[in-house]
Amino acid sequence: MKGLVLSGGTGTRLRPFTYSMPKQLMPVANKPVLHYCLENIRDLGVTSVGIIVGQRGGQVEQAIGDGADLGLDLTYLFQSAPLGLAHCVTVAERFLGDDDFVMYLGDNMLVGGLADAARDFAARRPAAKVLVTKVDDPQHYGVAELDAEGHVVSLTEKPEHPRSDLAMMGVYFFTPAVHEAVRGIRPSARGELEITDAVQRLVDSGRDVTAEVYQGYWADTGGVRELLGCNRVVLDAITGDVRGRVDGTSVLTGPVVVGAGTEIVGSRLEGPLTIGAGCVVRNARIGPHTAVGQNCQIENADVQESIVLENVHVEGVRGVRDSVIGRGARVRGTSCGSGAQRLLLGDQASIQVRSA
Repeated sequence: MKGLVLSGGTGTRLRPFTYSMPKQLMPVANKPVLHYCLENIRDLGVTSVGIIVGQRGGQVEQAIGDGADLGLDLTYLFQSAPLGLAHCVTVAERFLGDDDFVMYLGDNMLVGGLADAARDFAARRPAAKVLVTKVDDPQHYGVAELDAEGHVVSLTEKPEHPRSDLAMMGVYFFTPAVHEAVRGIRPSARGELEITDAVQRLVDSGRDVTAEVYQGYWADTGGVRELLGCNRVVLDAITGDVRGRVDGTSVLTGPVVVGAGTEIVGSRLEGPLTIGAGCVVRNARIGPHTAVGQNCQIENADVQESIVLENVHVEGVRGVRDSVIGRGARVRGTSCGSGAQRLLLGDQASIQVRSA
């Protein structure tokens, strides 16, 4: 089996961050979402993985490399425009050859892995197997209708009137039969080759297509709310590991990760949280469910429930909550004002805010 990870797309729901970086590289607990996807595939015993990239493919390749650190052999496959998930299969057809493969959207987080689903696919080997989950708003997803035995009856992309609350999560297992199905579909009304149409073509031709309701934690990290929620879930599972220097006046509670070369001075760290290497935290409170990237300075500040990317400087700001602060951003507080601050700042932004 091979792997195919989709890491193109524009990420409009994660702007302003995706103006300067692919959404799949947004960090959760200081690690890119794409990294978690690749780890899940590796844990299936799959080592040969193709990554579909778009115009920012160079950033993805720079961040992930050739896969050796993950025990993977990566091949980067260029898609000139986001023309649909089924189009990605076409782009990767030569790479995939006659192998079965798992296709995985690179902005999806599955905490709990894919081992059970992969074993079932290998044992039963249907033409396709899709992972689904119950959602409150199925009209925003590809929706699967199943029979009593878990076989797919129909698939509809973002239906106005859904016939099921089972959304396709963005993880698919395929045999080579999918290539013929992709060649037989046409672009949808939105101009894309939909993977739902290709899977429906397999169903209509009498091929066995199964579905599994995923029981673990799943998140589509394409929005800020979802990204922060996923960050909380992952941080809840960490264990403490302090490699930097913590002075005698600082207090650490709960599981706290502090990277090498980081200095914690006169501060309170309330886990679960993680702080990357080379940071300075002085006279600050870093609250639970916060991830701070490398080479940041946080002084006289209070930050909780947030994601802070690398090279950020936050000074004199109290009450930062539920925030995402982009690479190289500068946040400075004034002496007047009060209340919580929710900041969504893109890379290299600079802002002055009122703080208590």
